[in-house]
Amino acid sequence: MELLPKINDPKDLRALPEDKIPQVSQEIRKWILDCVSKIGGHLGSSLGSAEITTSLHYVFDTPRDRLIWDTGHQTYGHKILTGRREELKRIRQFDGISGFLKRSESEYDCFGAGHASTAISAALGMAAARDLKGEKNKVVAIVSDGCITGGESYEGLQNAGQVQSDLIVILNDNQMFISQKVGAMSAFLTRLLTLGRIRNAQKEIEKFLARFKLWGAVVLRVAKRAKVLLFPGMLFEEMGFSYFGPIDGHDTHQLIKVFQHIKEMRGPILVHCVTKKGKGYDLAEKDPLTWHGPGKFDVKTGQMKKSNKPALPTYTKVFAKALVKLAEEDPRITAITAAMPEGTGTDAFRDRFPKRFYDVGLAEQHSVTFGAGQACEGFRPVVAVYSTFLQRAYDQIEHDVCLQKLPVVFAIDRGGLVGNDGPTHHGTFDYAMLRQIPNMNVMAPADENELQHMLKTALAMNAPVSLRYPRGEGEGVKMDSVMHTLPIGKGVRMRDGSDATILAIGNRVWPSIRAAEALKGIGISVGVVNMRWVKPLDRALLEQIVAKTPRIITVEDHVLDGGFGSAILEALADMRLNTETLRIGIADQFVQHGSMEQLYASLELDENGIAKRTAAFLGKTYAPVAKVIPEFTGGAAGLA
Repeated sequence: MELLPKINDPKDLRALPEDKIPQVSQEIRKWILDCVSKIGGHLGSSLGSAEITTSLHYVFDTPRDRLIWDTGHQTYGHKILTGRREELKRIRQFDGISGFLKRSESEYDCFGAGHASTAISAALGMAAARDLKGEKNKVVAIVSDGCITGGESYEGLQNAGQVQSDLIVILNDNQMFISQKVGAMSAFLTRLLTLGRIRNAQKEIEKFLARFKLWGAVVLRVAKRAKVLLFPGMLFEEMGFSYFGPIDGHDTHQLIKVFQHIKEMRGPILVHCVTKKGKGYDLAEKDPLTWHGPGKFDVKTGQMKKSNKPALPTYTKVFAKALVKLAEEDPRITAITAAMPEGTGTDAFRDRFPKRFYDVGLAEQHSVTFGAGQACEGFRPVVAVYSTFLQRAYDQIEHDVCLQKLPVVFAIDRGGLVGNDGPTHHGTFDYAMLRQIPNMNVMAPADENELQHMLKTALAMNAPVSLRYPRGEGEGVKMDSVMHTLPIGKGVRMRDGSDATILAIGNRVWPSIRAAEALKGIGISVGVVNMRWVKPLDRALLEQIVAKTPRIITVEDHVLDGGFGSAILEALADMRLNTETLRIGIADQFVQHGSMEQLYASLELDENGIAKRTAAFLGKTYAPVAKVIPEFTGGAAGLA
């Protein structure tokens, strides 16, 4: 008899006898597989954390006892057990629940999390607040092995050891994060898994010394302080934690027993659980990287379900190919990523130039300063990072790179909207974040062909440069066989118009061209300029445009406050150019999750939305029509 349909709340789970918990864990896996196979999502981590999730909710009195999860990749089972079983069928969809933790979604989501390494800090804050209120509930942070390598996790650990509040940290060591683990901490955790004989030796030594009363206790204390070569867990115990483990993270009986024991203890506690990413699905166990976040697939065969539309090269792959080609010509070029080689495309560079490739782990701040150090010695480092993660390294960009005018290239992937991962992953703040920093240059390509030329341009500049490009497929334009540098700070006219001119940036250039073509059908003449650069702006071209057309529309997939449109308005004010201006972009909001098409349409940032907003600005009405074929198909080269 199935148990999961009867569990609508953790109280229902806790009403079951303990011997039923393994069955619940298996049913959770089956439900996750069934849902994710139909719509895509984060699979491997949630399969691996099933027993930890059920055991935690079984032992602890949630939501009174707080469970704080690091990121959301391992929380699908948590959502199932907390009243969102049916909603999992629409997870990450436009009208469905979030793929990450979201406080407004459930009282069981104690802390919103989409970026890594935040759980321990947040949990310690909650524990301190509990102590101030004189309450007795438990606070538990569940951290993956990848997240524990992030700098904020260590900051939280050392502070927890200092404060000594009651805090439980569950280290879910699935032996792999999004990509292969890197760094000394990862090697340390791996070694712990092979120290069974040492753990047994520890027990025997403690038993032996216990016979000698006071003398034995003194020796034991000394031995524990000298356990660097003897016992696992020394790092955490030296930071003030009581360490338990490693234990089998798929043995619910053992997990429940340990959790019940530590629930009665006081002070900071760390439980090291060893799990298997993709557990229960053979294909995911064998290839956890592919099955970290798959699209739709057939559960029986593992066959991914592909679109009938011919695949176009993605921006990431175009960047990767161009970077490798340029590095073949210039031995000074290095590639740096923060635990995302496959996601950023730098795995291709790694395979071709392993000695010039650096995966620094979940350490965006370090990656930036590390690149700055290389630039000091004459190299040309390329820091490849998602826009949303680069936010974590703002201070390093400002002080360590720009202040010193160091030629570090920031290859900013996932600029703009990213789709189903939602507000924690949309890259909608980088223009505003970067353009205000002195010495920084900011550019964005209109298409994949322009991307390769911009990368060459960035590497040729002896200055800090950010190159921002979107997620997903390109426009399908013809790719030039030879890369060349572009004029710094110069835009290009794509089409002329007499009623207004659209100044577009990045991946909103081609939708703007299509919008202008559609408006032409109802008698509205709109020009389009591919500005290419947010900083420095092409002020000479801007002056020409104002003289030519009476109105300007700016278009960007970025927040309006401080973005590209704001830069245009500032320039117009500085140049004392008086013209009517409409800014089209993202309002002062966090954009929710959904498909790229749905999000762009909802924000009126697709070609129909741009045409509608432009027509209204000109006092006309535009009725959306079928997509039009753009007037230019040879890339964003501009008019002669």
